[in-house]
Amino acid sequence: MDFLGEHAPELLPGRRPPLPVQGTIEAPHGTTIVAASFPGGVVLAGDRRATMGNVIAQRDIEKVFPADEYSAVGIAGTAGLAVEMVKLFQLELEHFEKVEGAQLSLEGKANRLSTMIRSNLGMAMQGLAVVPLFAGWDVDREKGRIFSYDVTGGRSEEHGFASTGSGSVFARGALKKLYRDDLTENQAATAVVQALYDAADDDSATGGPDLARRIYPIVTVITDEGFKRYTEAEVSEIARAIHEQRLDQPDGPRAALL
Repeated sequence: MDFLGEHAPELLPGRRPPLPVQGTIEAPHGTTIVAASFPGGVVLAGDRRATMGNVIAQRDIEKVFPADEYSAVGIAGTAGLAVEMVKLFQLELEHFEKVEGAQLSLEGKANRLSTMIRSNLGMAMQGLAVVPLFAGWDVDREKGRIFSYDVTGGRSEEHGFASTGSGSVFARGALKKLYRDDLTENQAATAVVQALYDAADDDSATGGPDLARRIYPIVTVITDEGFKRYTEAEVSEIARAIHEQRLDQPDGPRAALL
């Protein structure tokens, strides 16, 4: 980014001149991303729907990407800009590791992503915002950590669980009732899929598990062993178990009153 900023600043996402239009630009948008930590790491997941206004632009978009060996990014907002930002972020982390001979700390990665989001503020003011969720394994602290952002690049560390995107309110509400500090990896993965299911139930821009088309959420986990993406078979097993349960309880599992 420093090299481009000096020699070709117009190529950077945030340095492009404002578009000569008024109002919001219609472009595919990614929606809901959720994350939950557990004692051995952190789970990051996203639904597969992209919308353009009231139209489903894509049913199987991928919104969760590995940033490097020990971190991942889930994208919400303008899909094209978000994917471009993630690719540049991946390249920067790889470049740093090759030059310095060591990985950037998780805190440093979170700060760098914050700077990249802030550079896109001009586009965000025209409705082309990118609001990711960043999660990873902190090698120094030996635990999973989650970071959320706003459109200005403001960064906040979330404890336990977090969500972003149009269905984030419903997903967060679901996780608030399902989350516990002692979840296993499989339980944390089940909890985030339950949250995406609840988000899809109330938010038209969030896509739930599509059993007919075999389109399931992307579920990833980051532990001290690194980044791992669940296979389609593993996610489908979780999604089908939840679906079977919801045939009897459409609103999902009940939380105790006290």
